[in-house]
Amino acid sequence: MRPLRPLFALAAAFATTATAHAQDVHAAHAAHGTHDAHDTHDTHDTHEVPPADHPGTQRERIEAASQEHPQHAIPDARPPSGHVAPPPPQHVMGAMSPARMIDVMGMDDRARWGRAVFDRFEHGDGRALGWSLRADYGGDVDRVQLRSEGEHADGRTAHGDVELLWSHAVASYWNSQLGVRHDVGEGADRDWLAFGVQGLAPYWLEVAATAYVGSHGRTALRIEAEYEALLTQRWVLQPRIELDAYGKDDPAARTGSGLADAAVGLRLRYEVTRGLAPYVGVEWSRRFGRSAHYAHADGNDADDARWVAGVRLAF
Repeated sequence: MRPLRPLFALAAAFATTATAHAQDVHAAHAAHGTHDAHDTHDTHDTHEVPPADHPGTQRERIEAASQEHPQHAIPDARPPSGHVAPPPPQHVMGAMSPARMIDVMGMDDRARWGRAVFDRFEHGDGRALGWSLRADYGGDVDRVQLRSEGEHADGRTAHGDVELLWSHAVASYWNSQLGVRHDVGEGADRDWLAFGVQGLAPYWLEVAATAYVGSHGRTALRIEAEYEALLTQRWVLQPRIELDAYGKDDPAARTGSGLADAAVGLRLRYEVTRGLAPYVGVEWSRRFGRSAHYAHADGNDADDARWVAGVRLAF
């Protein structure tokens, strides 16, 4: 054990020296941290309490410089879109009744209006005069509609009809229709009760489907569809199709049961104004079944293709 005593004494001395050195370092760090905190606090206080002649924020300095030197003024900031808000109104409108507001703003949905359109008023190969008329009077929800179409040839009406309908809006762009129809022209005149729908289908396709009920169990169906393709602001290409079907044969009216006739047309018009548009086109029509048999018996063709020229009028 005696040989180890010097080693124990040396280790104890080393430990005592290390402990003293650690305490001195800790005290120095503590003193340094206190000094930094004190300095930071003083610096913060210096920034919070500026001197009396402190120039202010950057924006305040810019505004002060602009007032002293207007020629160097910086223009007002603009949003990225470049939009500039309009000036405030000069006259503030006071409170008013709903009726007065409708009158001032012109927003009366119940206002009455009228319109008449000859969608087709044309000659076909110079032999016949054809027409298609629609006239409306009323409001946006309820109105009266007059429809007529037919053909006049050789000094007489070859075929035609007149409809008087009440139209009621049932959905956006769609109206239900109820009324009467009267047939004129060759054969026996017929009267019908009419009901159907008319509106704007997807892709801006104008569609009308009307069912008819007549005396002695007679029934009929007419479907019309047309589309206006805007080639330019004035040139309009209009394809159109019309189908007529009947529930039973009617020899006096020269119509047979089933699909009786179909007409397909293509017209190109130039709109001089919204109310005046001359056009040219071609139309093909055909009769089917018993209706074709009646046409042959009368010395007429079941098929007919012809050039047409006319004018579209709107009032």
